[in-house]
Amino acid sequence: MLFCMILTGCLYPDERLGQNAVPYDDQIVSVQNAVEQFQKETGGLLPIKTRDMSTSLYQKYPIDFNKLAPRFMAEPPGTSYENGGIYLYVLVDVEENPTVKLIDLRISEKIRDLNMRLNVYRQSNGYPPFKDVLTNELYTLDYKKLGYKEAPSVESPYSGEYLPFVIDKNGEIYVDYRIDLYKALQTKEHSFKTGDDIRNLLIEDTYFVPAYSVPYTIDDKNEPVFLNEQS
Repeated sequence: MLFCMILTGCLYPDERLGQNAVPYDDQIVSVQNAVEQFQKETGGLLPIKTRDMSTSLYQKYPIDFNKLAPRFMAEPPGTSYENGGIYLYVLVDVEENPTVKLIDLRISEKIRDLNMRLNVYRQSNGYPPFKDVLTNELYTLDYKKLGYKEAPSVESPYSGEYLPFVIDKNGEIYVDYRIDLYKALQTKEHSFKTGDDIRNLLIEDTYFVPAYSVPYTIDDKNEPVFLNEQS
């Protein structure tokens, strides 16, 4: 969560969000070209920041624009966090086909706010306000005990639906992407079987990764469930 706080501690004012909130095709293409050129000239290295291997899959490989600019591109794109935007540029499929994707940092901001309230609650009670048991690892939260009038949510970068949060037994907060995964499973052909992590369904045809997510798989009805629910 410290990673969240560092990234979102100084998001730019609303008047700047309009110009920096749209992930333009040409910006993403320019970053992809710069990454490929960097990799070619460095014998296969990638321009990424160092992250602990325990970092969540889709946040593990953030692009280091200090390695790309100004040699491989003039400056970071305007939509990037580094240049006043609201997106963190990351790489996926780094072993086979390094591909540029985005994390919407407004999600990080929501999680940061939720964590601040959780910390205050835990100081008084010693544990989070768990509500419903989802799996042996995941729970919903009693948000009213955290001072919310309504359950907090984040707008999906895929569907525009509002997605809820879940919490694990260690107190880590995650976004629940089952709404988006259900739609993807109904509309896309796939060969996934129970036990496979199906999150890549969400990144195939979009710019975004399912940031702050847990693994999901499918049940015998071809519907998304938490992976540890099936283990």
